[in-house]
Amino acid sequence: MPAEWEKHDATWLAWPYDPMTFPDRVERAEDAYVRIICSLLKGENVHLVVRDQAAQEKVLAKLQCELHGPGRLHFHLFDYADVWFRDYGPIFVRNRLTGKLAMTKWTFNAWGGKYESLMKDDRIPHFINEEMRMDIFETGRILEGGSIDVNGKGSLLTTERCLLNHNRNSQLGKKDIESLLMENLGVRHVIWLRDGIKGDDTDGHVDDIARFVNPTTVLCAFEEDAKDENHPILKEDFELLSKATDQDGNRLNVIKLPMPGFVGDEDSRLPASYANFYIGNKVVLVPVFGHANDQVALGIIKRQFPGRETIGIASNDLVYGLGAIHCMTQQQPSPGAPSSQ
Repeated sequence: MPAEWEKHDATWLAWPYDPMTFPDRVERAEDAYVRIICSLLKGENVHLVVRDQAAQEKVLAKLQCELHGPGRLHFHLFDYADVWFRDYGPIFVRNRLTGKLAMTKWTFNAWGGKYESLMKDDRIPHFINEEMRMDIFETGRILEGGSIDVNGKGSLLTTERCLLNHNRNSQLGKKDIESLLMENLGVRHVIWLRDGIKGDDTDGHVDDIARFVNPTTVLCAFEEDAKDENHPILKEDFELLSKATDQDGNRLNVIKLPMPGFVGDEDSRLPASYANFYIGNKVVLVPVFGHANDQVALGIIKRQFPGRETIGIASNDLVYGLGAIHCMTQQQPSPGAPSSQ
């Protein structure tokens, strides 16, 4: 599995429409998507799944940006349930010797069977491959793309709370899960963190906690306020990362990434985190929440990607769906050149 910062052919997304996901804010979620799409089109193709022709026409009417060259925005009509493409879409892999691209198909069970109506999105990889016609590897096991992050050199980040949860692959132990990841994603070293942030209904997806930004550097969400309920969770994850090594036994460079504090209302806390950014070919899209730490987080992330434009995307409305930019996107890496080895 290539690292996210490696060259993409495209990014996959599904257009928001459901008022259950975005209560009283579907139009604002659409506006955020317009900005995401226009930003990504600067450097790569965008494959956008919509429910019908009327939705496609609505998107085209909303897009005020230039499409940055002919044929970069591609529509696909399919009856999908929700927008969380990272978790139900295919995870693309690349052959180390030939450079050929393939996809892995994992079972999507709506984050441990929490949402029966969303389970039909398990079909999306097969739908995509009806058009792409590439090799597809059926794992027969449950995994969401937001639960892992890789450096493209053999290391993978994840959490015990998610991948060892009884509501995923209850018959598999830690070593079994590691073997599964190694066999299907080509990694050889798994770094286990403990738990995820409060308000996260995915049972602790790592893309709200810690992200590789180069083969040896990880940005780790950290809550400085000792009174905040995320403080002990993220402190433990930071300490685990600080002791961790990469696939070659070298210590990682771990950089703290602040948190945006409490985002939500009197009923619930939402899983707001700057770590839920997405790395495109020419841009890095970062969720921001109108907090004083927005600019601090943008600055930290920008320093990691000096060749890319770092763009803050207002995400208070998106996170009402219990996810943000990384949860909504899935990269399709470019094929590689055949190896001489």
